[in-house]
Amino acid sequence: EDPSSSSSTQSSVAPELPGFYYDPEKNRYFRLLPGHNNHNPLTKDSIQHKAMECKRLRLLEEEEKQNQKTTRAGLNSSVLLQKRQLGLLSSTSYCRLVHELKVNCMQRRKIEIHSPDSSVAGTNNFKIIVADVACERIFTVNDVEHGGCKYGIINLSGLGKESLTVEMYDNLYFTNRKVNSVCWASLTHPDSHLCLMGIAETPGCASLLPASLFSSTNPGDRPGMLCSFKISTAWSCAWCLNPQADNCFSTGLTRRVLVTNVVTGHRQTFGTNSDVLAQQFATQTPVLYNGCRSGEIFSIDVRQRNRKGQSWKAIRLFHGSAVTSLHLMEAEHYLMAADMAGKIKLWDLRTTKCVKQYKGHHNEYALLPLHVNEEEGLLIAVGQDCYTRIWSLQDAHLLRTIPSPHPSSKDAIPSVVFSSRLGGSRGVPGLLMAVKQDLYHFSYN
Repeated sequence: EDPSSSSSTQSSVAPELPGFYYDPEKNRYFRLLPGHNNHNPLTKDSIQHKAMECKRLRLLEEEEKQNQKTTRAGLNSSVLLQKRQLGLLSSTSYCRLVHELKVNCMQRRKIEIHSPDSSVAGTNNFKIIVADVACERIFTVNDVEHGGCKYGIINLSGLGKESLTVEMYDNLYFTNRKVNSVCWASLTHPDSHLCLMGIAETPGCASLLPASLFSSTNPGDRPGMLCSFKISTAWSCAWCLNPQADNCFSTGLTRRVLVTNVVTGHRQTFGTNSDVLAQQFATQTPVLYNGCRSGEIFSIDVRQRNRKGQSWKAIRLFHGSAVTSLHLMEAEHYLMAADMAGKIKLWDLRTTKCVKQYKGHHNEYALLPLHVNEEEGLLIAVGQDCYTRIWSLQDAHLLRTIPSPHPSSKDAIPSVVFSSRLGGSRGVPGLLMAVKQDLYHFSYN
């Protein structure tokens, strides 16, 4: 059952009447109070929110009692091992099903955040968390009470200890800039810098910052900002790891794409018909994939010079709603895309056809990312309803729906990171969830 479909039970029991709502417990209709100036008004939104909250609390209680069940019949470790030993399961299928079993057994534990500055930890709401490639560090964007954002880096090396603590560092110089998008950049060494896109003033601002700004070592030797320039409102960003477009990052703007070489300062501009909300570079070729508010997905070979019109568009795909996230699969033959209608589709780039759909995601207006772990065959996405859902990449089966520890609201949508090596090569596996001022670890063992 999808937790977002709270009104489905009402429609199946009794027909809807204009101006009334049906209470299944009391088996009768009640009049909805008009307007919002009444004391404790009874509205459709408040009824739906109450039903969602009851369902969330029930799911949390089930998880605490470890009552969650696997979504596939007969899926348990002993049966899987027996089938593997009898040769009924290939090693690939066995590993995939074992990961599914582990996902259903994950338990939530709260993480203590320590900081050299006591004012950093647990004082502001998490908005975005993004892990580096090695999952050793997490860059955080926190909303501050007086407006704007504060940035920090969480070191995950402490996750392997029994105390389950992490260290967080921030830099107070880079504050009060509203961030729309962030990505790690490998300029001098892997994940050495950070690209930030957002609004400093009007117009917006793009910044490339050294990650060492958020380090506790050698504070006097910290380098300054490497690159910063004003642009129209930036929606997305991506760093290129292909050597044919070395030291380049892209910015998705209002009706155009800007590709910048941070060493030479050279810029290329590509005009589009719509705002570019999601971007990702390929690694095998210098090709940039873009997802637009119009629902169009197109690719650009950044080696070509600017052309008039839009003849530079190569692959073109189309969603029925604004594309909010892109993920290019490892072999780069498939592209995963999510949109504001809650659709998650897997596209075959060779045939430009949709080959799979992952159902159950909930979105109406938010820029929500996708998290793909091909090694373990999992897709993770957080919905606008604040539920974290995990699917099997293999057959698009919904494996688990995780309720948020906090009541659902627009400013409490969790941000997550999933990896089998949180904290580095010898790290612990699991899911990290940042919501409100708290950080949680779902142990995956």
